[in-house]
Amino acid sequence: MGREIRTIDPSNRDVAWQVFATAFADDPVMRWVIADPRRDGSAFEGLDLALHGAPDSGELLYDGDVAVGAAQWDPPGHEPPPSESMRSLPIFARALRGRLPRGIALAVSTARRRPKEPHWYLATIGAVSQGQGIGTTLLRHRLDEIEGPAYLESSNIANNPLYERFGFKVTGEIHLPMGGPTL
Repeated sequence: MGREIRTIDPSNRDVAWQVFATAFADDPVMRWVIADPRRDGSAFEGLDLALHGAPDSGELLYDGDVAVGAAQWDPPGHEPPPSESMRSLPIFARALRGRLPRGIALAVSTARRRPKEPHWYLATIGAVSQGQGIGTTLLRHRLDEIEGPAYLESSNIANNPLYERFGFKVTGEIHLPMGGPTL
């Protein structure tokens, strides 16, 4: 069996959250926002409900029967339904515990820097192991399908060369308050 890309939908959302949790276990921004990596899956569930999760905008990459990567994109103008955002609040509270102010600071800081013109937003991309072409496969798949500009924030500078190979350019830095890392 080879690699296969599947759309994230209600039947496999929890798989995507766990792929992201594994991929971001050592991410400096995640560790700043969430002290305990065991809560990362809940954080990605909350993000999916509160900010992302547009239909047909996320992909899981499988290698045989195992999910090895995931990407979540927001199409231009995407706004989640208010009911989904409200449902995310207890999930975020459980995941972030006493670090909710950091989560809010992250959301506000990144939202301020996003382009004003319509664009595709790569909210999250992650691989369970590095150097296997997982990120490349996921990026190529979506970028080959969309038209117009795309934007992302990189929480790990080591990933910037991958993004640059696909035409992304560093446009600035986001310095998180409260002693947080830089995006």
